[in-house]
Amino acid sequence: MPAKIRLQRHGRKRYAFYHIVVADSRAPRDGRFIERIGSYNPNTNPATIDLDFDKALDWLTKGAQPTDTVRAILSYKGVLYKKHLLGGVAKGAFDEAEAERRFEAWLADKEAKIQAKKDRLSKDEETVKAKLLEAEAKVNADRAEAIAKRNAELAAEAEAANAPEEEEAPAEEAEATEETPAAEAPAAEEPKADEEEKKAE
Repeated sequence: MPAKIRLQRHGRKRYAFYHIVVADSRAPRDGRFIERIGSYNPNTNPATIDLDFDKALDWLTKGAQPTDTVRAILSYKGVLYKKHLLGGVAKGAFDEAEAERRFEAWLADKEAKIQAKKDRLSKDEETVKAKLLEAEAKVNADRAEAIAKRNAELAAEAEAANAPEEEEAPAEEAEATEETPAAEAPAAEEPKADEEEKKAE
């Protein structure tokens, strides 16, 4: 049975990362392997791929069969393209220098695309943060406005409650001044009545 290049699962539940290994096709997924040639972490954006390019190319030329996911990883890193170019050199379609030049051009283009994706993701993240900050500032402004409005209403209510008390106080003083002479008047009349009674006797 040929060797296979496949993923070996590691990591905790719902947060898996993988080792890229060369193993016998009859061995269990997470069992014995021949050689580890890299790692793959899909939890980041973009995914983090650490691959020994030369070892992967060597195993491919020896006839190791990659699984579908590993084939996509090898294609992403340019291993399959390099193998294709070496096949062209072996057939005499072009020389090794031309193959290297084509691979370098492909690699530069790939790096530019990856960097553009990283920049776009960073810009999107900054845009999202700016929108969240703007929404938070709006909520804070609305809350401050509501608090100020409530404080103004409470101040108006307190002022309205104090105004009637001040009006009642002068009215009470006026009533007290009016009642005082009326109370004193009968007291002054009582001695006169006593004098008249003495004269009558």
